[in-house]
Amino acid sequence: MSDLGEVCEPLRAKRSGGRGARVALRAAPLSEAMRPIRPGMPGGQYRPLTDAGMARIHQAALQALEEIGLSQAPPSGVAVMTAAGAVLGDDGRLRFPRALVEDMLAVAARDITLYARDPRHDMHLSGSKVHYGTAGAAVHIVDPFTLEYRDSTAQDLYDAARLVDNLDNIHFYQRTMVCRDVVDNRDMDLNTLYGCLAGTVKHVGTSFSDPSHVADCFDMLYMVAGGEEKWLERPFVSNSNCFVVPPMKFAEESCITMEDCIRRAMPMLLLSAGQAGATAPAPIALTIVQAVAECLAGVVYANAIKKGAPCIFGTWPFVSDLRTGAMSGGSAEQALLTAGCAQMHRFYDLPGGAASGISDSKLPDMQAGWEQAITNTLAGLAGLNLCYEAVGMHASLLGFCLESLVLGDDLLGQAMRCVRGIDVTEDSTSIEAMKEVCLGGPGHYLGSDQTLRLMQTEYTYPMVGNRMSPKEWNEAGKPQLLDKAVERKNAILAKAGCRVAPEIDAAIRAKYRIHFQ
Repeated sequence: MSDLGEVCEPLRAKRSGGRGARVALRAAPLSEAMRPIRPGMPGGQYRPLTDAGMARIHQAALQALEEIGLSQAPPSGVAVMTAAGAVLGDDGRLRFPRALVEDMLAVAARDITLYARDPRHDMHLSGSKVHYGTAGAAVHIVDPFTLEYRDSTAQDLYDAARLVDNLDNIHFYQRTMVCRDVVDNRDMDLNTLYGCLAGTVKHVGTSFSDPSHVADCFDMLYMVAGGEEKWLERPFVSNSNCFVVPPMKFAEESCITMEDCIRRAMPMLLLSAGQAGATAPAPIALTIVQAVAECLAGVVYANAIKKGAPCIFGTWPFVSDLRTGAMSGGSAEQALLTAGCAQMHRFYDLPGGAASGISDSKLPDMQAGWEQAITNTLAGLAGLNLCYEAVGMHASLLGFCLESLVLGDDLLGQAMRCVRGIDVTEDSTSIEAMKEVCLGGPGHYLGSDQTLRLMQTEYTYPMVGNRMSPKEWNEAGKPQLLDKAVERKNAILAKAGCRVAPEIDAAIRAKYRIHFQ
């Protein structure tokens, strides 16, 4: 309590200055320990699946692996998995005996850390600790003023990374869009990786379009890390790997990439992205069964290559609007799917990630707000370790909006406050503060020591969200939310420089064709 008193005592003296002083108080920087919300707060309060339901999904997934199996594994994958105990049928499908799955679950990595180049942003994935971040492969940038969609570029990806680096409630940056101005696929993979690394020192996720590009990308990684040994000490990039093509097929090139990355100690997001009613079954529960089965096959695969390889259980099923077949990432069904997957991650006690925060709306409007808020909040309350695609994604992942990224930082702050929940302690339920106010006191709590002490540690405040009264709003010139987002976006980009040392940046640009400034 002494630290708290040292912080709050001088601030109480300022309160006589009125509203301006209170605004300054809220804007004052807090130590990490005093922040009301922070990365890795535990969720798990929301449980759409019962214990019996989770057990039934598990048994159905084991049955699917044993009886249906997966097809189209590359020869290298067939060799490593059959050596571990998988069975290759005459039909070319690999089937997985229950005992094999259980053995691989027993050696699978748990309580892993996804490192960042700045250790302050390391993410410790255990239990129900929640982190929000980006992801996706949008092919367009959304302009919320002209209402136009244009091709996304390497500069856009770099700018998004710089914004994430300066937005407290976005905890990691997985590539958000395709660099459509980079024609050569190898150059695109290199620019995608470097755009992320140059923009942020938070943990980065990327993908590779071809296995032959992995070596060059690791060469770049070693340059940024300061050598291979430094990389191996703290691997700060994970590979988002769609190793399966639902339903129940391996993706050969992605599998080869995965094998290479695992051997190079890169953490792996084992990503199964079926779409309910299209490439996954229509029932929500059975969609989860298929996603779990596919990811369990990934657990076998990865651990057959290297026992204890750091992997994220990436059950990532999407929803279809069954009237049209179109993706419906902002739906209530999507929120339930993601929350149910989070429970299955905890059922296996494996680090897990899934999609949350996708909007089907084309713009950062009210529809986007409710879709992102519902899916992100339920994902956090369900204890999802890594909430991917949490901000910025529109048009069912086809569009990305920089202004929406800034707005999403406020939204995620509110979602994480819900995850934190209500602190019920002896101090927080003591009626002494009530006595002071009600028995001879001022009759309100506005100036009480308790209120001032808790205003920063118990409450979160939006950076661009508007809480003015109508009178204040009118006197301020009727500011619009989107205008405030643009203002904050421009302020961040004006001061956010490259996060790679100048001499390394120059060396990388001399060696590779980098398409952003």
